[in-house]
Amino acid sequence: MDLTHSAQDEAFRREVRDWLETHLSGDFAGVRGLGGSGREHEAYDERLAWDRHLAAHGWTCIGWPEEYGGRGLNAARQVIFHEEYARADGPGRVNHLGEELLGPTLIAFGTPEQRDRFLPGIRTVEELWCQGYSEPDAGSDLAAVKTRARLEPVSEPGGPRQWVVHGQKVWTSLAHLADWCFAVVRTDPASTRHAGLSYLLIPMHQEGVEVRPIQQLTGTSEFNEVFFDGARTDASMVVGAPGDGWKVAMGTLGYERGVSTIGQQIRFARELDAVVALARHNGTIDDPAVQDRVTRARMGLEVLRLNALRMLTGPASATPGHEVAIGKLLWSTWHRSLGELAMEVAGAASLTAHAPPYELDDFQRLFLFSRADTLYGGSNEIQRNIIAERVLGLPREPKP
Repeated sequence: MDLTHSAQDEAFRREVRDWLETHLSGDFAGVRGLGGSGREHEAYDERLAWDRHLAAHGWTCIGWPEEYGGRGLNAARQVIFHEEYARADGPGRVNHLGEELLGPTLIAFGTPEQRDRFLPGIRTVEELWCQGYSEPDAGSDLAAVKTRARLEPVSEPGGPRQWVVHGQKVWTSLAHLADWCFAVVRTDPASTRHAGLSYLLIPMHQEGVEVRPIQQLTGTSEFNEVFFDGARTDASMVVGAPGDGWKVAMGTLGYERGVSTIGQQIRFARELDAVVALARHNGTIDDPAVQDRVTRARMGLEVLRLNALRMLTGPASATPGHEVAIGKLLWSTWHRSLGELAMEVAGAASLTAHAPPYELDDFQRLFLFSRADTLYGGSNEIQRNIIAERVLGLPREPKP
């Protein structure tokens, strides 16, 4: 793994840095640092305008092939962009699910018609997406989904058909803002587990779709319950063949843990720096136990970076494999520990709200939201099973 950059790469870095410095000013100066996990409520309209500003200047979907509206940048330059975006304190992106998850999935598995229909709207940030995976009885165990869909005639038998969807999804990020949902549903009623699942694209603004926000420990509501009660989508809105939903969904999960995690780690580093600054301010940095935890956090962050770069060195055309489970297990555990360290450093002040009625400071929000890191996107237990069974070749875990 070569960690050096060419002169051309460094010139690209300067281009990105200069552009961000110029454009994260004026009307957009106030969005710096806003948004992100647990803070999706912050300046949403302004951040949406910023995302569309990025699109107008060619800075969305930079890793997509040029034929689909992207820049076709290699992994090294995508890493550079995400590093510089994080260093510039760019705001949380509202289009992450479309740009980083669904777009690459459609490029890999979609039909030409699906790409023509949806990729332009993702690139220009005109259509927003949510992900319909988890259910009340199928969280990390995605193969247990019960939401069902059946092809039915639109009017008379023999005419056009649509998928009619019934069921419930939960923990659906940004569903209250989304125009469309990519969802894993069961289309073969006689099937069980991984078989008989399909990957559907479902419009959100229709009768038969109800979104209920879930209030989190942070007081915000970026997660939602979504109820499908006769919701409809055209027969052509299945990605891959009916019954191939598991394969397509695993492809999406691989893209979710791709190059954009590099920028995530720079934000982690900024959070760690803030915790250290607080420790120096209140004197807890003199505690040997705190010094030890800070040192371990620094070392862990470097492990995250090197592991992510190693994961990105595979063939450019390859779908991310099971090794992405290692990355998810590493960063989620590290970030949860950082939240715990922040509370230890803050001491008694961490136990009361920053301001009434329930205004949290950055350290409290970090601690509370990071409790979910080891659960969403695949729990730590599931990641360990994947690594044990599919990477190390160990026997499958016994079923209860």
